[in-house]
Amino acid sequence: MTRLIVAAGGGGDAVAAAMLHTALYGEDDQAVILTYAWDRLLIDPVPGPRGPENFTGLQPLTPAVWAVPAKARPIAPAGSTLPRLATELPHTFALIDPHHGVEGITRQLEELLSHFSPESIDLLDVGGDILARGDEPTLKSPLADAVTLAACCQVNAPIRLLVAGPGLDGELPPDELRDLLGPLIHTFTAKDVEPISSVLEWHPSEATGMLAATARGVRGTCEMRDAGLPVPLTDEGPTVHEVDLDEALSRNRLARAIMTTATLDEVEAHSREICGYSEIDYERNKATWLKEQPPVKLDPQAVLAQLDQFEAEARNRGVTHTTFRRITEALNLNGSLREDLRQLLISSRPEQYAAPLWNITAASTHRTSRTP
Repeated sequence: MTRLIVAAGGGGDAVAAAMLHTALYGEDDQAVILTYAWDRLLIDPVPGPRGPENFTGLQPLTPAVWAVPAKARPIAPAGSTLPRLATELPHTFALIDPHHGVEGITRQLEELLSHFSPESIDLLDVGGDILARGDEPTLKSPLADAVTLAACCQVNAPIRLLVAGPGLDGELPPDELRDLLGPLIHTFTAKDVEPISSVLEWHPSEATGMLAATARGVRGTCEMRDAGLPVPLTDEGPTVHEVDLDEALSRNRLARAIMTTATLDEVEAHSREICGYSEIDYERNKATWLKEQPPVKLDPQAVLAQLDQFEAEARNRGVTHTTFRRITEALNLNGSLREDLRQLLISSRPEQYAAPLWNITAASTHRTSRTP
């Protein structure tokens, strides 16, 4: 039997889906994870999600659904984390194609259900922004979640909506989410993280990184994103809750508005009207800005000196941990240097690596002249 897990927002949701599947159903079970190819600009410099035409080496599962195997490659200049996920994890990763709107994804779901007759269907969102109304000031990326929610609500099959790591995406505060959550389905442990531990070493998802960290017992306050958003790492972090699918739809104004859309342009138009923006517009603007930036090399001594200052200021803000994306942004480094930065910090100060986060609680005793 094959289970179907829909990664509501793509990216790190697909990694969390793999962890959830193994934790709930065991290593010998099989699953298709339906997910977006929509990565941050440091991975994919082309704004917005990728479709099948942006890859070579895809495998057809149904007329409208393509699997992304390890041999698949994004066509330059596009990039994607999915082929590497397929290399390192045993799951089948299938591509959500939002370019035909909610109607297109509904068709994809119906074909998968007809072809596989899955034993169970889960819609997974890390953080819980799938429950947003659309007007929350902290909401940054409602589009992907709204599209998958709208499509799942139109399929004639029992679909279970699961929210993992309430509040860990920094989009809705945990206090606002708590009353919306239903039964506790699972609490991730360090053992549950083991199957995806190699992925966490390179995957850029901050929310799923914090989900894994809390499962490993990390507690405190983590700063994330370029804005330095503080996210509490508590005992709620590693939990997975069921949420009523219809109630989620009744809250999510964008999802309700896009039910009959047939193009991604239509979805974006509704997002601008309801939320005041489209996150793809943000990516377009940022991609243009990034193209104009001169190439930068990593200066280890300068970076470690800047890191000392950043850590001192972060401790004064009550911050205990941060993500490598946040450090990259705070030190004004190009996102392409994120992995180089990560390797520098781990090799020079390994005691501060609370995988996959960076621990900044201990007072710095490092001399900035030290290099690995």
